[in-house]
Amino acid sequence: MLILNKTAGVFSKPSRKKPYEFLRSFNFYPGKLFLHKLVLGIETSCDDTAAAVVDETGNVLGEAIHSQTEVHLKTGGIVPPVAQQLHRENIQRIVQEAVSASKVSPSELSAIATTIKPGLALSLGVGLSFSLQLVHQLKKPFIPIHHMEAHALTIRLLNKVEFPFLVLLISGGHCLLALVRGVSDFLLLGKSLDIAPGDMLDKVARRLSLIKHPECSTMSGGKAIEHLAKQGNKLHFDIKPPMQRAKNSKNCDFSFSGLQHVIDKIIMQKEKEEGIQKGQILSSAAHIAAAVQHTIACHIAKRTHRAILFCKQRHLLSQSNAVLVVSGGVASNLYIRKALEIVTNATQCTLLCPPPRLCTDNGIMIAWNGIERLRAGVGVLHNTEGIRYEPKCPLGVDISEEVGEAAIKVPRLKMEI
Repeated sequence: MLILNKTAGVFSKPSRKKPYEFLRSFNFYPGKLFLHKLVLGIETSCDDTAAAVVDETGNVLGEAIHSQTEVHLKTGGIVPPVAQQLHRENIQRIVQEAVSASKVSPSELSAIATTIKPGLALSLGVGLSFSLQLVHQLKKPFIPIHHMEAHALTIRLLNKVEFPFLVLLISGGHCLLALVRGVSDFLLLGKSLDIAPGDMLDKVARRLSLIKHPECSTMSGGKAIEHLAKQGNKLHFDIKPPMQRAKNSKNCDFSFSGLQHVIDKIIMQKEKEEGIQKGQILSSAAHIAAAVQHTIACHIAKRTHRAILFCKQRHLLSQSNAVLVVSGGVASNLYIRKALEIVTNATQCTLLCPPPRLCTDNGIMIAWNGIERLRAGVGVLHNTEGIRYEPKCPLGVDISEEVGEAAIKVPRLKMEI
């Protein structure tokens, strides 16, 4: 067993008398020699407890994950103290399962990589506390990981993607466009000014009470919207795209709160028309889902189109061999992917998306980011004194003002999806 006992809700310090108790819980494989760098990655930034062991060639040797989705579905959203407690209850088991599955003895690990920013403070704290004690126990280097950088670099685990490339990260907590120039070299082109698209989809799903819909009862909000939208007419409601007349309409920033307000008004009006109470299923729920999804997809596609044009104009991306990587939980939405395919086809770009299981939070992306940093010799710590988690942390150097000043006009594309 790991010597990380819980006392008063806080992990206790490892006993000095038994510093190698962690090692004794594993089977050893004396005939197996690992010549590659090996990193254990630990992820607890939000509501998934995950761990994985990855080698420098991209082989996933072992992984484990505990999802909190079912618990948070019942409460209608993530409750930070609940997420924290679930991380505490599962992190030891998940790390042990990942390392055991890898058939790597802990002594053979090259380093331990852990998400320390950005994310929910209470969740990040569990992962960091656990990892620092593990690092101390095993006397291994520690690699602090930026959650969004890990998402951005995951594609390099699967494809030979050279720097620079453009990345669009869309999830329940983030929406941003960045140029990736190196392992720790990012230029931020645009970000959400209010809520993230995944958060908005969840809110609309809750407002529509889709958890009571027989086809959607076990789905997350975003999945429920995507599923129901297939049965609806995206043009049933006349909804204007976000940021059409705003002062910052010529940049690559995103905004979804105004759209959410419009959808809330539509739902209230429809409830009045149909004479039903809040919490009951509207007959027009599928049309609303289709309209929301289509509007979000068009907004994301247009801002991404501008980012590609800006990068090509400034010679930040190859004119003929540019790559757009799309990752994050919302990247698994096939409708939004198709909208982005229309953009990449029009701009002679290659669109790459990690498989859905690597788009959502996972330990593999953290371990791989650790491998990338280990190989580049960037951010590998041999002294963890003073290391802290950071709930809010920007990505790279923000050049969004420069993008806005360029005021690039985006050609209209037919979004026939």
